[in-house]
Amino acid sequence: MRLFSPSLLNRIAPFPSLLISKQSLRSKTFLLRSNRVFGSDSSIRSESEKRANVMAVVEEASPSRRFWNEARRKEANFALLSPFVVALASGGLETDVFKIYVQQDVYFLKAFARAYEMAEECADDDDDKATISVLKNAVLDELKMHNSVLLGWGVDPAKETTVANPATTRYCDFLIATASGKLDSGKGPGKIATPFEMTKIASYTVGAMTPCMRLYAHLGKELEIFLNQKENASHPYKKWIETYSAKSFEDSARQIEELLDKLSISLTGEELDVIGKLYQRAMKLEVDFFHAQRRIHSSVVPLAQYLNPKSKLVLFSDFDLTCTTVDSSAILAEIAILTAQKADPSEGGPGKSLGDARASWNDLSTLYTEEYEHCIETLLPSEEVSGFEYDKLYKGLKLLSEFERRANARVIDSGLLRGINVEDIKKAGERLILQDGCRSFFQNLVNLKQKRDLDIHVLSYCWCADLIRSAFSSVGCLDHLSIHSNEFSYEGSLSTGEILRNMESPVDKLEKFKSLISTVCSTTKNDHMSVYIGDSVGDLLCLLHADIGIVVGSSASLRKIGEKFGVSFVPLFPAVVNKQRQLDKDEVPVWRESSGVLYTVSSWFEIHAFLLGQ
Repeated sequence: MRLFSPSLLNRIAPFPSLLISKQSLRSKTFLLRSNRVFGSDSSIRSESEKRANVMAVVEEASPSRRFWNEARRKEANFALLSPFVVALASGGLETDVFKIYVQQDVYFLKAFARAYEMAEECADDDDDKATISVLKNAVLDELKMHNSVLLGWGVDPAKETTVANPATTRYCDFLIATASGKLDSGKGPGKIATPFEMTKIASYTVGAMTPCMRLYAHLGKELEIFLNQKENASHPYKKWIETYSAKSFEDSARQIEELLDKLSISLTGEELDVIGKLYQRAMKLEVDFFHAQRRIHSSVVPLAQYLNPKSKLVLFSDFDLTCTTVDSSAILAEIAILTAQKADPSEGGPGKSLGDARASWNDLSTLYTEEYEHCIETLLPSEEVSGFEYDKLYKGLKLLSEFERRANARVIDSGLLRGINVEDIKKAGERLILQDGCRSFFQNLVNLKQKRDLDIHVLSYCWCADLIRSAFSSVGCLDHLSIHSNEFSYEGSLSTGEILRNMESPVDKLEKFKSLISTVCSTTKNDHMSVYIGDSVGDLLCLLHADIGIVVGSSASLRKIGEKFGVSFVPLFPAVVNKQRQLDKDEVPVWRESSGVLYTVSSWFEIHAFLLGQ
């Protein structure tokens, strides 16, 4: 069983064959999501939700914040986890590679300064002109810094003959074209004829320049932590990192963002959409710019390229709330209740009334919550552990496994899952909303499968694998992955109410994981690497047994239980830099089962950047 908040039901896409009212979608909790239950979470969630609501209002009024929040979740990860930035952070980036980067950046900064000049000419407000002038002067100072670096290497910038690479050229051409009123969308005026149009072009130009400033400030802050480590006391790129992590650069980034917000006030919604597209386009060009800086030596990212081409990559993923935004049990509960409504005895049907069905689900929920909280308290150690205690963790999760089996048995015995039409399940799966970035990740993973030895598995507690199959079929990936889950039993097209209980617990998942890995070992002559992606307590044992265990999201229960048994949760980016440092020193970076260490990410975009690259 699972616990989910009633608010999650609001995100369930409607099924064409089922009439779902707003009232039914917002009704009380039907089922329980085990990895989300802790008594203290409700008050924390309440305060965090209040803060989030306040921030949402502020960000909605600020285009620059809105655009950056979107880019930070997506494109910024591909810049941060690019081979160039990872090697720069590790200190092992080759001097010749950095020299080429600086030479390319000089081309870009000259275009940036020219775009500022053009924006200043278009602005009609003296304060705006003054702000743009200050920002332009900061770019000129940055150019001076780059030139001094080149002179230190014996390169005279005035006589430099290096040609801009295609990524640099595309970026520079985009900036100048935007500043000239020639927009990619084709909606620009082309020829500036009035002061009003000139002011609008100033807004567009600033919108195209803001992402670069914000991304560099972001990268500077992310890399700053590596200057404080003992092993990086004499970091070769200390000056570069300090430049972009400095308060002065952050102030410049905020200054251009504030200018963008100010210039956006007078724009229409359509014009703001244009700026949003320009912002996104500029961010993607910036990512291309970093990926165009080719290393000489090997890089640990992306993982698919780092591995020996003959090695097998075995990827495992959980489903509920790892891939999806809504727990599958919430969907099945709603279908079951609406099925009961269609079979209302008052209308001559054989089922329970709608009210009885809903009451039964609520009773199961209440009982589950009480017993789950007691189970969690029972399995937690009474004393602090001195290190990673796998055996004690496994023993504790066996208690949770027994509890989950009893809970599932109660659902089966209730008969509430009887009579669900398989077509309703499939239609629900087709409309199941996946986590942002999950769809594109699996689609690109399928493309990778055509180039290298790759197995993809989904391991899930979901009661009905037909729902999972339908979800992945809708994104064109079903034929390329293996699904391991529970199954409904059917008579014809209707469920009997029985569940073929293949996977109900953390221990069941682990046994399936081990079985699949054992099959890989017995059928391939080459080495293999296993990656497990999950979000809940039910994934904990598999995460720890995989060569790379990736925790997506921020499950409080997973962290609480893991930390109580000595599990360490390490952000992925610093871990990647550490592995790169090992490789730079000719040590073998071992992406292998690490005793009690799991890697945390905030989104599927971060996973995508790490595993597959751009």
